[in-house]
Amino acid sequence: MRIMVQKFGGTSLSTVQAREHVLRHIKRELEAGLSLVIVVSAMGRRGEPYATDTLLDWAAQNGNSLSAREKDLLLCCGEIISATTLSSLLEHENIPTTVLTGAQAGFVTDDNFGNARILDVRPVRVLEELQKNRVVIVTGFQGQTESGDFTTLGRGGSDTSATALGAALHAEMVDIYTDVNGILTADPRIVEDARPLTVVSYAEICNMAHHGAKVIHPRAVEIAMQSQIPVRVRSTFADSEGTLVTHPEGFQDVQTGIVDRYVTGIAYVSNVTQITVDVPGGADRLQLKVFKTMAENSISVDFINVTPLGVVYTVFDSDSEKAIQVLQEIGLKPQSLSGCAKVSVIGGGINGVPGIMARIVESLTLADIQILQSADSNTTIWVLVKKEDMVQALRALHTSFELHL
Repeated sequence: MRIMVQKFGGTSLSTVQAREHVLRHIKRELEAGLSLVIVVSAMGRRGEPYATDTLLDWAAQNGNSLSAREKDLLLCCGEIISATTLSSLLEHENIPTTVLTGAQAGFVTDDNFGNARILDVRPVRVLEELQKNRVVIVTGFQGQTESGDFTTLGRGGSDTSATALGAALHAEMVDIYTDVNGILTADPRIVEDARPLTVVSYAEICNMAHHGAKVIHPRAVEIAMQSQIPVRVRSTFADSEGTLVTHPEGFQDVQTGIVDRYVTGIAYVSNVTQITVDVPGGADRLQLKVFKTMAENSISVDFINVTPLGVVYTVFDSDSEKAIQVLQEIGLKPQSLSGCAKVSVIGGGINGVPGIMARIVESLTLADIQILQSADSNTTIWVLVKKEDMVQALRALHTSFELHL
């Protein structure tokens, strides 16, 4: 049996016209002889009746007192509505379907309600229905604990559902359908000459997702990478094949010649605050004290530089006031700079290549943009800039590395 998993996001299901495109993609793959598992998100965005954020707003307007467990029960309704709607449309076209919740499809999770982690996928029922030549429609974003409680997987959870199911079923491909035509070199709302990428590596897109690109959830990519399941990010509203996410050795199969590029894309995270804590007279264990305090107060930290002279790191602007307060309460004197942005230069060819950082510094210096902090890994170099410089920094770096060509 040749299995394909197709995932359709909320904008792909929110209108009659959009759902017609969805039906077209499903019919095309069925005609190609594939057995299909369809993973769906809740329809639309905040303000539309069945969207996840609309359900959250509804709870807030009606007591705002749901526990995390009961909130997950409510949120599971959005995907169920999407799945049954799509089932009805396919049955009308004489295409037999079976709708399964995440629990019925075999998703077993921990009990971290609202942001559960998948522990196992046991797709016995999915395989049974596929053997009957039925299209299986699975509610994304959700699962069930061993004790039977419904859970949700957090933002981007439907992407994770799709790749986890693809891995468990040994699917040939996972297609993630969205409202953009694949993965672009930068955010097209900011960088007008951003262009679509034909192919990227798992590591590259995982870093792009972690550092601000919102096309696919990083956990979904990690699962695909571990299972070596190829993923395509495609537009619901076009017939192009979008961007293939695979291992670098798979690039040869989809393009003429070998892909030889240093930088794949530019991503960003805005609205962060830089916090600096100096070591008073070489105080012992200060670094540990700082980060234990952040952890104990559930404050996420990023962009960390630790030296004998102190620590520098970032938090989201929304957490900055609390971060400063708890540091002061333990006798420290932090300095902060709010309204910053982290700009990331990402590419599988960066590692070990001289001159990449020099080009970054040169392009930002020529644009009169101050670099507040920097860090790097094998595939990413980050720079922290003031938020008012973010757009110019993105455009300058995109041009400098010739990503528009």
